[in-house]
Amino acid sequence: MAADIVTDVFEEHRPVLTGVAYRMLGRVADAEDVVQEAWLRWSADERGDVLEPRGYLVRITTRLAIDRLRHVQSRREAYVGPWLPEPIATDFGHTVPDTAERAVLAESVSLAVLVVLEALSPLERAVFVLREAFGFPYGEIATTLDRTEAAVRQLAGRARKHVDERKPRYDVDPTERRDLTERFLDAASGGDLKALLSLLAPDVRLVGDSGGKSKAPLRVMQSVDKVGRFLFAVAQQPIQDMELRFVELNGGPALLVLSAGKPDTVLQLEVLEGRIQCVYIQRNPDKLVSLVSA
Repeated sequence: MAADIVTDVFEEHRPVLTGVAYRMLGRVADAEDVVQEAWLRWSADERGDVLEPRGYLVRITTRLAIDRLRHVQSRREAYVGPWLPEPIATDFGHTVPDTAERAVLAESVSLAVLVVLEALSPLERAVFVLREAFGFPYGEIATTLDRTEAAVRQLAGRARKHVDERKPRYDVDPTERRDLTERFLDAASGGDLKALLSLLAPDVRLVGDSGGKSKAPLRVMQSVDKVGRFLFAVAQQPIQDMELRFVELNGGPALLVLSAGKPDTVLQLEVLEGRIQCVYIQRNPDKLVSLVSA
C-alpha cells in the first residue's frame, strides 16, 4: 500500500478512532495519544493484506485504549476532588446526518453516561462503547477483544444493566437545556437569588472538577439551598476580562467562561421537567486546553 494511500485510509477513519478512544478514556489528550500510537502501528508496515481497514484500526485503537485505561485508573484513585470527563466539542456537522444516529452518539458522549462508564471494567467499557455507540456486531467485537462471542454478549449485558441502573434520567432537548442555561446565567449574574433557586430541583447536585489546581468544591454538593447559594456567591466574584460563550460540548449546550482569552470554566446543566437536576463545573485547566479555539 503506497504511503499516501496509507495516510488517506487512516485519516478517513480517524474520527471513529478518536470517538472510540475518547469514550473509553474520557480525556482528549489520552485519546489523541492512543490514536497517534495506532497511526504509528498502522504506518510502520505495508498494509496490503488488510481487507477491512476500519475494523483493523478500531481493533488496534480499542486494545491500546484498554491498556491506557488500566494505567490511568490508578492515577484517578489519587485524584483531588471529584473526577469529570474532559469536555469535548461535539458539533457533528454533516458527518452524522441521521437524527437517530446523532442522538445515540450524543448520549454516548454525555457527561452523565461517561461518569457511569467510569465504574465499568476496561473490557466492559470497550464492549459498551463499540456496541452501543458505534453499533459493531458482537462477532466483530469478539475479534477485537480476542474473546468468544458468548463472552462478549455476557460483558455487554452486564455493562448495559450497570448503565441502565445508574444513569440518571434527564431531558435531552438541547433547546430546553439552552433556555435554562440562559435563565440560570441571567439570575446568577443579575444577583437574583430567588430566581436562581426557582430553577433548581430540590435535590439538585453540583459536581466540580478542579484536580486541586483551581477553586471548586472538593465534594459533590446536594440540595437546592447549598447549591444555589454556592453558585450565587461564585457568580458575584469578578473574573479578569471575562467572556462568555455558548458552545456545544458532550452532545449538549454548555457555557464556556474565558478569562483574558483563556478557558477558565465550563458549566453544563442536566435538566428534567423544567428544573436543573445537576450542575457540572469543569475548572481543571489541564482539561480545558482543547477548548482554546472553541
